[in-house]
Amino acid sequence: MNEEMLEQIQTKIAFLERANADLGDVVFHQQQEIRDLRLRVKEVTERLESLRADERQRPADEERPPHY
Repeated sequence: MNEEMLEQIQTKIAFLERANADLGDVVFHQQQEIRDLRLRVKEVTERLESLRADERQRPADEERPPHY
């Protein structure tokens, strides 16, 4: 194996190591975003359920007519 081939291999390895680190960063940030989105979906779901429960508890005489 000559010096040029060795240098090419080392360059490729360095490139692959950098690409691997970059992909790891992307995966990490995506995981954080997924966690945050799950939390937001949970909060919205809880809010929606709360609103539905409030709607069910409202007496019929307080309901808005359909034309509102």
